[in-house]
Amino acid sequence: MHLYDLPSGVPWLSLIWLSMLIPAIIMMFLKPEQKYQIRLVGTVFAFISLVLSLLVYFGYDYNSAQKLQFVEELPWLPQLGINYILAADGISMPMLILNGFVIFTGALMSWNIAERTREYWILLLILTAGVYGVFVSVDLFLFFVFYELAVLPMYLLIGIWGSTRKEYGAMKLTLYLMGGSAMIIIGMIALYFGSGLRTFDMRLLSQAALFSRNFQIAFFPPTFLGFAVLAGMFPFHTWSPTGHVAAPTAVSMLHAGVLMKLGAYGCLRAAMWLMPEGAHYWLLPIAIATLINAVYGATIAMTQRDFKFMIGYSSVSHMGLVVMGLAAGNEIGLIGSVLQMFAHGVMTALFFAVVGRMVYERTHTRQFPELGGMAKIMPFAAFVFILAGLSSMGMPGFAGFWAEFNIFMGMWDRFPLISVLAAISIPITAAYILRAVYTVFFGEVKDPSFFKLPKLTWQEYAGASILAAVILITGLYPSILTEMIGSGVRPVAEAIQQAGALSLGR
Repeated sequence: MHLYDLPSGVPWLSLIWLSMLIPAIIMMFLKPEQKYQIRLVGTVFAFISLVLSLLVYFGYDYNSAQKLQFVEELPWLPQLGINYILAADGISMPMLILNGFVIFTGALMSWNIAERTREYWILLLILTAGVYGVFVSVDLFLFFVFYELAVLPMYLLIGIWGSTRKEYGAMKLTLYLMGGSAMIIIGMIALYFGSGLRTFDMRLLSQAALFSRNFQIAFFPPTFLGFAVLAGMFPFHTWSPTGHVAAPTAVSMLHAGVLMKLGAYGCLRAAMWLMPEGAHYWLLPIAIATLINAVYGATIAMTQRDFKFMIGYSSVSHMGLVVMGLAAGNEIGLIGSVLQMFAHGVMTALFFAVVGRMVYERTHTRQFPELGGMAKIMPFAAFVFILAGLSSMGMPGFAGFWAEFNIFMGMWDRFPLISVLAAISIPITAAYILRAVYTVFFGEVKDPSFFKLPKLTWQEYAGASILAAVILITGLYPSILTEMIGSGVRPVAEAIQQAGALSLGR
């Protein structure tokens, strides 16, 4: 089912990632002092990328027998089995529009960047081009190239434009992610030679008979864990809150909203899809690690006195639920996982827009004891933060509820005890969200000078309104995403189920 047929012969997926690279090239020819033009070019092209993503999303037919659609294929290094292959399915599509919404709203939140504006925007757009490329790559080598393109600009974006131990945060993030990349390379090379096909084409590598059970058990962990580092999975999560806090607002939005999803997406696409027997064998250890993620992350978030650190540890907890859905290894759990990627991405982008841009950049403090009564000063910020908070708490009618409901259902079917224990994170999440709402936005205004703070800009109103609308729409009408996602994860769930049946038959 789809709304319309897009014209064939148009490289839609290439246009999406190029819509981020083209403005980066244009900016190189603009003078550094042309700040308005730089911001306008970046924002306009970010909007174009969002429109293209929505066109492709609603032009995708998820009832078609051909799950990978909009296929583009060109030879690159065919003698090494490396080709430029793009395609999208029901897993890719929600991630494309997530990236579109986050980069467009992040661009709106970046209009206040005054220092080295041109370099900031160029790096931001290159990062986003890499993210788009990851979500549509079907060649594993190309997938890795785009992955590195998305990760590397973070060092400079945090190190130059960040705050709060920015050099430390940037270096810690980079070292962790480079360690993860090393494990991914091991998995890639093993898949390349182990298949006997000498190809990186994931359509061919996903053939179940290619890899022996022992091969998959051995090489699934490095491939999965290499991506899980970026997903913030325990015990490789410690770079994440530090990076969130150090990053400028738009980069925090992309970092938590989209970049961490690259890790979970890679776990699903490059590890579980290609090595389902390995995935089935390792599901229990992964599930235990994600249980720690969810409960530990929520508990540490509750103890924070720094507003931004609270959101950072909240991301650790919610990303634990994302990977927990993967660890369920069944269709309902995988649907919940991908839906949580989307819901958490939009919700966290809105959190950081409020905390970083609206509150911190005006008050110059993120400490709970120094904030209070902000709802009297910026009621709109209070409203959208509460809305995002309700989604974070998993309240019915919001995007986060449907994601968590599917994840816990899937985990109950696979590991009931872990599902019960992970549910502890729900009341803890409610506690720290409600505490933040009460402490920061209600009560008495702690500093009289706050009444003279600058008013919110139209960019802030527009960006936050868009993200809030997405949370409400997907919360009230979840099937706009779930049916699409189901069509994408079903083959992976079936392959893992078959792997389980084979292991029982041995």
